[in-house]
Amino acid sequence: MSLHTRTGDVSQTKRNDGLERTLTLRGAVTLNLLDMIGVGPFITLPLLIGAMGGPQAMLGWVLGAGLAVCDGMVWAELGAAMPEAGGTYAYLAQMYPGRWGRWLSFLFAFQLLFSAPLSVASGCIGLAQYAGALSPALRAWTTWIAVGVVVVAVVLLYRRLSGVRRIAQGLLVVVLATIAWAVVTGLWHGHWAQVVTVAPGAFRLDHKFLVGLGSAMLLATYDYWGYYNVTFLGGEAKDPARTIPRAVLLSIAIVAVLYLALNASVLSVISAPEMMRGGAAMREALLSRFMEMAYAPSVGVHGAAVLGKIAAVMVMVTAFGSVFSLLLGYSRIPFAAARDGNFPRVFGRLHPTRRFPYVSLLVLGGVACVCCFFSLGEVIAALVVLRIVLQFSLQHVGVMMLRVRRPEMRRPFRMWLYPAPPVIALIGFGYIVFVRRGSMRELLLAVVVAAVGTVWFVVRRAVRPI
Repeated sequence: MSLHTRTGDVSQTKRNDGLERTLTLRGAVTLNLLDMIGVGPFITLPLLIGAMGGPQAMLGWVLGAGLAVCDGMVWAELGAAMPEAGGTYAYLAQMYPGRWGRWLSFLFAFQLLFSAPLSVASGCIGLAQYAGALSPALRAWTTWIAVGVVVVAVVLLYRRLSGVRRIAQGLLVVVLATIAWAVVTGLWHGHWAQVVTVAPGAFRLDHKFLVGLGSAMLLATYDYWGYYNVTFLGGEAKDPARTIPRAVLLSIAIVAVLYLALNASVLSVISAPEMMRGGAAMREALLSRFMEMAYAPSVGVHGAAVLGKIAAVMVMVTAFGSVFSLLLGYSRIPFAAARDGNFPRVFGRLHPTRRFPYVSLLVLGGVACVCCFFSLGEVIAALVVLRIVLQFSLQHVGVMMLRVRRPEMRRPFRMWLYPAPPVIALIGFGYIVFVRRGSMRELLLAVVVAAVGTVWFVVRRAVRPI
């Protein structure tokens, strides 16, 4: 059955993509959490504090969580109604009629060849920066360490999904242990008054505050993203009508609590002024510095340094878990587009014995290696703006169009307080894109990617009518 067949009853969908429905709710939440809790919260807090000039930057985390919930409602409704490999690729074809749907589906798959590797590279670059906390000599090799991380992740993903899940569960244990250690350390050694101590006028709604909040929300959005990873694996989810919405919303709730606790704990030990004075060393190995400052009075400088190195290793494992989950989910999207005849056929190949889309995995891994040569700030900004313009905004408008065009469509999960979630998400993401400083460069990148993808689509239709 084509992804574009007009049907809302997923229970009648025939499987012809060769994928197996083995992904349970527990497995889906595990992969989502790995995707969401990467290196982001361990490197972006100093950037958020710098953007807003103090602990009032925590507002960015709170608003980011609210934005994630609104966007997650959209993903939950679409994922339950159309549980296919590729997620957004399948949704766009249904939401927009005729050729518009084919074009936008193709454009989404095309931009993913850039945005997915950017997302993977951000985790790899962050991991490599933490390697510098283990040994200063490794700082000269940051780029090549990041490339090596991509290669290792691809090698580990070169297997069936059942084997991947076992690796993911082990990685998640380390992820949660890292955050738990940080939170307990803050509770034990922190000075919690400095978490909520802000300068007079910190919340004055002037131009500086609004622009800083836009930058803070962009970083928070980057850190929260990943709750939708299960939708890309929709073709492999068991009981998708229940599994997908629950996995999306549970993941957001869990991560929102963990992030707020983690960042409050860090601020209780490292005050906002200290963080802003810390420079590159603070940005590149925040948790290591946090452990050193927290434990130095009780175990001495040498002992605290050892704990800082242990923390660095745990963050590196956490970052790797995110990279692992990202590559797994994103590799299914070009595969789905190719199987639908709307992308180069080679991306639709499954491994002959292990039954996973190996060509798609290898291509995304290769492009991610190239992206590792850019700075972390450039990678995050380009990723967020590109994804908002060429995926999220189209999906928010499309879900409302689909409600009007196809009211009879079976929707096992209907978003709460409709149409508030997609409308709020559109406003919030628009604020991030247009209010933040320096947004024109990333907007230009999105326009160029859209233009090149459109030309490729038109030429492809002319040479090989779809």
